[in-house]
Amino acid sequence: MPQVKIIAKNFMDMVASLPAMKLDKLYDNAFICEAILRSLPPLAKKYVLQMLYIDEPVLATSIHEWVLADGESKHTVAVDRLVQLRVFIETVDRKKGTTYRLNTKFQINLQKHIVHGGVLPREPMPSTITVRLPSLEDLEAYAAEQWECFLLHLISSGQAERTTNFSSSMMKIFQRGLLSQRDKEAPKLTESGFQFLLMDTNAQLWYIIREYITNSEERGVDTADLISFLLELSFHVTGEAYNMNTLTDIQRNVIKDLADLGLVKLQQGRKESWFIPTKLATNLSISLSDLSSRKQGFVVVETNFRVYAYSSSKLLCEILRLFSRVEYQLPNLIVAAITKESLYNAFENGIMAEQASIDSLLYLTSRCGNDYIITFLQQNAHPRVAERIPSVPENVTDQIRLWESDMNRVEMTPASLFDEFPSRDVFEAACDFAREYGGVLWEDSKKMRLVVKAEILGQIREFLRR
Repeated sequence: MPQVKIIAKNFMDMVASLPAMKLDKLYDNAFICEAILRSLPPLAKKYVLQMLYIDEPVLATSIHEWVLADGESKHTVAVDRLVQLRVFIETVDRKKGTTYRLNTKFQINLQKHIVHGGVLPREPMPSTITVRLPSLEDLEAYAAEQWECFLLHLISSGQAERTTNFSSSMMKIFQRGLLSQRDKEAPKLTESGFQFLLMDTNAQLWYIIREYITNSEERGVDTADLISFLLELSFHVTGEAYNMNTLTDIQRNVIKDLADLGLVKLQQGRKESWFIPTKLATNLSISLSDLSSRKQGFVVVETNFRVYAYSSSKLLCEILRLFSRVEYQLPNLIVAAITKESLYNAFENGIMAEQASIDSLLYLTSRCGNDYIITFLQQNAHPRVAERIPSVPENVTDQIRLWESDMNRVEMTPASLFDEFPSRDVFEAACDFAREYGGVLWEDSKKMRLVVKAEILGQIREFLRR
C-alpha cells in the first residue's frame, strides 16, 4: 500500500519551518514570544528562563550540566527544539566549542513581559455597545455546527445544509490531498481523506489551517504576518467581543474566513461590528498533546456488531458510513451494523482497523497493520460504556482485525509464466538464473513450468535467447 501522510502540525511546527528572516520578524511581536514559551517542553522552558538575563553565550557543555544523567534524551529534545525555533542561536567555534545564546528580540520581549506583565492584544468592547453576546455553551455549539458544515461541504457539498462563503479556489486548496477527481466524475475521497474524517477535531483543524497558511502567499498575504495574527488571536478571551475596526483589511478578510470555519462568530450592531473568538481559536497556540480533555462520546457497540450512535449529526452519519452499513436514522439516533462487506470497502479506501491515539499524533501515516476504526469507536464511546474495559466488545475488535488480516493475506505481484522448455537442462538453468535475481515466485519441476516476477522478465528472456 502506498504511504500517505496527513500532517497535523500545530503552529509551533509551522513557525519552526519558516525561513530565519521571517522567524526573527515574528519575534517583534510579544505575543509570539509568549506563545513560543508556552509551547516549549518543560526542560526547554527552564533553559530559556535560566538564560533570560544572561547576555553572553553559554557553552553547550555548561547547559548539559544543568540536567541529571537520566535526562539526556529530554535535554537533546529541548535544545533541538530551541534551535529549530531560533530561540537559541547556535555558534560553533573550534577552540571554545558550541555555544548558545538567546535570540535578542525574543529575549528583550520576554523580559518586558515578565517585568510589566501580559496584556491582551486588544481590549474587549464594552457591553453598552454590543448586543446580547452568546453564552459559552451557545458559542461552543455554534463552533461545532460551523465546523461540521464546513467538513460536509468539503467532502460532499450536496450533504451540507447551507453553503460556505469560501470561494471555489479556496475550497480546492482545502480539498487538496483529501479528494481526487477524474474527468467528468464526481470527486472521490482519497486514503488521506478517509483518514482525515476519523481524526480528532483539533487535528483536523490544524491540517486545514496548515493548508490555509501554506497557500496564503497566493492570496497576497505574507505567511509570517498570517501566523502572527492567528497566534495573536489565540490570546483573546473566548466569548468576548472585539471591534472589527481594530483590524487591518487583510486581517478582516482572514476573520471572515475563520468565521466560516467556526473559529470566530461575527455580529453586527447599529454602528459597529465585532468578532467573538470560540475555543477553536483560543486553542490554536496549544500543542496537540495538551488538549487532553475528553469529548462527549456518542457510540455504543454491541456484541452482535450493531452500532448505536446517539447523535443527529449528518457528518457523524457520513463517518459511520465509511466502515459500517447505516440501517436507519432517527432524529437523535443512528443505527448501523459492522459487516464484512462494509469493512472491506473501508480497508480498500485506506482505513485500517486500529489506530494509535490521535490526540498525541503529529503525523498520521497509512501503513500495513491495524489502524483507525477500533480507536475511533473507543475514543467516541458513549459515557455509559466509556468507563468499561474494554469499551468496545472484544469479539467485535477481534473480528475486525481478523477480517483485515484475511483481506491482506493475499498479495498481488505482477508475474510472467514460462513453460514448454526445450529441455530439462534449459528449465533448470532458467530457474537458477531467476533465483540469483530473487525473481522466482513458483516452479513446477515435473511439468517444467516457471513463474517469475515481471521485473526480471527482460533479463530472463535475454538469458533464454543465448
